[in-house]
Amino acid sequence: MRKIKNANRSETALLAINLSLLFTAVAAPMAVLFAKAFTDFDGAYIGFANFREYFSSPHLVGALWNSLAISTAVSLLSLLLAFTYAYALTRAVVPAKGLFKFLALLPLCAPTMMFGIALIYLIGNKGVVTMMGLKLPLYGPLGIIISEVVYTFPQAFLILYITLSYTDNRLYEAARAMGTRPMRILRTITLPGAKFGLVSAFLVAFSLCFSDFGAPKVVGGNYSVLATDIYKQVIGQQNFGMGSVVGLLLMIPAVIMFVTERLTASENGVTVSSRSMAYRVVPSRGRDAALTVFCTAVAGFILVLFGAVLAASLIRAWPYNMALTFEHFTVDSPATGGISSFFNSLVTALLTALCGTVFVFMNAWLVEKSTANRLLRQADNLFSLIPLALPGLSIGLAFIFFFNMEGNPLNFIYGTAAVLVLANIVHFYSVPYVTASSALKKLDREIEAVAASMAVPSYRTLFKVTVPMCRAAIFETALYFFVNAMVTISAVVFLYPADFKLASVAIVNMEDAGDIAPAAALSVLVILVNVAAKLLYEYIFVMKRSGNR
Repeated sequence: MRKIKNANRSETALLAINLSLLFTAVAAPMAVLFAKAFTDFDGAYIGFANFREYFSSPHLVGALWNSLAISTAVSLLSLLLAFTYAYALTRAVVPAKGLFKFLALLPLCAPTMMFGIALIYLIGNKGVVTMMGLKLPLYGPLGIIISEVVYTFPQAFLILYITLSYTDNRLYEAARAMGTRPMRILRTITLPGAKFGLVSAFLVAFSLCFSDFGAPKVVGGNYSVLATDIYKQVIGQQNFGMGSVVGLLLMIPAVIMFVTERLTASENGVTVSSRSMAYRVVPSRGRDAALTVFCTAVAGFILVLFGAVLAASLIRAWPYNMALTFEHFTVDSPATGGISSFFNSLVTALLTALCGTVFVFMNAWLVEKSTANRLLRQADNLFSLIPLALPGLSIGLAFIFFFNMEGNPLNFIYGTAAVLVLANIVHFYSVPYVTASSALKKLDREIEAVAASMAVPSYRTLFKVTVPMCRAAIFETALYFFVNAMVTISAVVFLYPADFKLASVAIVNMEDAGDIAPAAALSVLVILVNVAAKLLYEYIFVMKRSGNR
């Protein structure tokens, strides 16, 4: 009995430490960001003066309306494309579904700046399409929309693919038996059943586009959006008060998304029960052919973008000297970054994956499986979900204010690689936390009860039983952290030290300096590493599992 009480105290103490770390890394920086929006350059309280100045400036208000317009257009396009693509892979006879799914998720492996670079080589002033006689206005809304649709499409597709994968075939069999037309089935069964997935996909696409910095920076031209505005306010003008205002505005869509998902989660009733039957695809020659063509067109466009970047990285001087060369992969400039920045990103991503995975899983275990104080577990769960509503740019700006604040004992990590790793963990924390929590909830609570009855320490049960059973979720968490840390720009663009540039930052700097081919080469290296990591994960947890069967 005494051992159980001691274990309970230890788990409660450990949970309290984790909660204080989450508070320090999440709540405290965001509170400082919020306070900065109400102060002047010297730190004096000025009320809503920064907000009044912002909304009285036509240029700044125009950037807000531009962001809203672009994000709405991108979300609608992304939703339409993603739903049709997911519908094709789940409800139609389409060949090579595994390949089509892989290609749909391929943009997740690339930094968003890459899509802009690809478009420069395709429809820029000296792009392939332009030289064929078709001139398109790349720099501005068109370039941003195309880049952002490619960026948000995989996330929307993944949500809708999972949504459409779980359904009860009995509903469809009954509808067909009654002679219901396919379009009516789509309107009355499929769309109502997928409404929560559709809402989530739209909100995720909107939030991602609204706060993205990479694509507007490369192909935005003079078309201002909030993400580039905050960069100009902070880096260009050193106007931190106004930067804080923009940082808070960037949070609005993400907060709305977070609240909406929390409110609708309880209303999202069970659509698949123990009596449900898996959906059985009924062939339809016309529909299947049309959807196959659609998937081929979407996947083909993605491949064209990646092919354009690969070609740009290998051609000596487009379009004047088409000789192949590897020299762009060796460019290393102290001013803009280069091959050394790739290795910096690799180190940062590995540390993010290692530290983030350990902390996420331990924290999820303390919340879901420990006997620690219930109130602390609920508070910890709340703080773990808050990063879902925080854009990367807002996190980066909040970290500047908090860790560079005079008197902060953690000031020593500012300007080091450690603050980059911490920013990445906070930025991408919530999704791995939910993944780990879901995996732990599937484990029978009898495991802990039996261990406690046999006086087995909880830490031994954790390492001997729980961790091996959740191995796939742990590696999935590590992969998520690694891939996102390799491609992110928004969370680290304000934080990187001058002597420790990351690949994503170097790509932006190179593009600014006109070194587009080396930027393309650096993008290719990032893509190759991320694809290799994903293939390794698939081999370990899919191929080997299939082989064992």
